[in-house]
Amino acid sequence: MEIGPGILVRRYVALDQTLGLVIGGNGCLVVDTGRDEVHGAELAAAVRTVTALPWTAMITHAHWDHFFGTASFLPCSILAHERCRDVIAERAGEMRERGLRYYAANGDARSAAALGTATAVVPTEVFDDRVVVDLGGRVVNLSHLGRGHTDNDVVVDVKDAAVVFAGDLVEQGAPPVIGADAYPAEWPSTLDHVLSLDPSVVVPGHGEPVDASFVRTQRDELHVVAELVRAVSAGELTEDEAARRSPYPQDVTLSALSHAQPTWSDQPTTP
Repeated sequence: MEIGPGILVRRYVALDQTLGLVIGGNGCLVVDTGRDEVHGAELAAAVRTVTALPWTAMITHAHWDHFFGTASFLPCSILAHERCRDVIAERAGEMRERGLRYYAANGDARSAAALGTATAVVPTEVFDDRVVVDLGGRVVNLSHLGRGHTDNDVVVDVKDAAVVFAGDLVEQGAPPVIGADAYPAEWPSTLDHVLSLDPSVVVPGHGEPVDASFVRTQRDELHVVAELVRAVSAGELTEDEAARRSPYPQDVTLSALSHAQPTWSDQPTTP
């Protein structure tokens, strides 16, 4: 569906995933390439029904469902944060195993088979802070605004249309995933930076496009979670007490609380 002039998203039932396309005068940018090469090929074919312009692919972060479809877009440039490149280059097998465990838990053998044979394509162009992509008459800013869902989250700011693709820094329809490689204490401030871009539309990595008000609410919820993680680390709350105070379901909260670390005073001392 078109959410702005030359800006489209494609929604999928599987994983409630949302992938993006930004079209300029002489090129287009594909925002995330999907979960495997079958999925990537479907997305590539859908892009070609809209535009014949050459594409550049960019990966918002190094989780399996966002990059294992890249081979279906080759040959092309592939943009990502430098740490995203490192994870794909060094830990693609680990990321694949995460997806395979998800499919096993959901009894989806067909998707598991597609992921199992997908090629991990390493990004070809990386950056640390920010890069500007000129699509011809349309400039798109790719920025790493801080850590949150991962340490390599990148947002795509289409300033002329006030549209921001936020990757999994924002999620609609379900609570954000606060996994082992998340940074719950820093996530709220990263969303402050997303909001500072003054978007009218924010595209989450999963779910329907939202507005800035939705992002502010999610930031506030994550701030509560971050404070609960701090309180558990400080010994002020038990995990059960924190879970009861959380805006999110218990499993999401306990995953966030796995980041809690005892303060020095709580460490056992050696005689």
